[in-house]
Amino acid sequence: MAIIGIIGGSGLDNPGIFPNPKDERVTTPYGDPSSPLRRGNIGGVEVALLARHGREHTIPPAQVNYRANIAALKAAGCTHIVASTAVGSLREEIRRGDLVIIDQFIDFTKQRKMTYHESFEPHNPVHCAMADPYDSRLRELLIDECKTLSYPFHDHGTVVTIEGPRFSTRAESRMFRAWGADIINMSIATETILAAETGIPYAAVAMSTDYDSWRLDEEPVSWEAVAKVFAENAARVTALLTGIIPRI
Repeated sequence: MAIIGIIGGSGLDNPGIFPNPKDERVTTPYGDPSSPLRRGNIGGVEVALLARHGREHTIPPAQVNYRANIAALKAAGCTHIVASTAVGSLREEIRRGDLVIIDQFIDFTKQRKMTYHESFEPHNPVHCAMADPYDSRLRELLIDECKTLSYPFHDHGTVVTIEGPRFSTRAESRMFRAWGADIINMSIATETILAAETGIPYAAVAMSTDYDSWRLDEEPVSWEAVAKVFAENAARVTALLTGIIPRI
């Protein structure tokens, strides 16, 4: 029986997506997760929702305890994880409010604990395959639901994850474009890696909120601009996630 973990990112820290939720405090060998798990039911499927940055968005991206978050969802019995995230667009065609069903990442973080394997058993190293890091079935469900709901979306995209909480310089933003990245954020690569290590199928839907720093004809990205666009479009991400859960 499927139990779906949802990780809510910027703008979806504390959504009311199901009736009669119950909070469950969880501790893990890696410390406390960012928030209690909010347990509920969507379309007859059990769901556990976790706020990546805390329910009041008090945890900066580099300080999120990603290991505890994924471990908490695993301990709760989650068989799949679907995440949301706000991103900056590095491509003209990815407009504000567009959704992107991520299929690749570039990890540009520098100081995070991003593995559960801090040592190996003798003669038994563990190296996690990461060629295709996002679950193909979950991605197809997200793509199909975007089509059903007639949302503006892109069926693939490479996200570059930076450390944060600062935004990119113009030089960095242009470099990421040259590398082939389509969108940019501060969380997804770390989360993706840890979910893969635990063996939990994982997929993420990104909402474009800005154009980072590469465009000269716009003001550089600010948190206020990100929050405004996500707030205006958060209902679409919520509808997308709740729409696919009964089909997982």
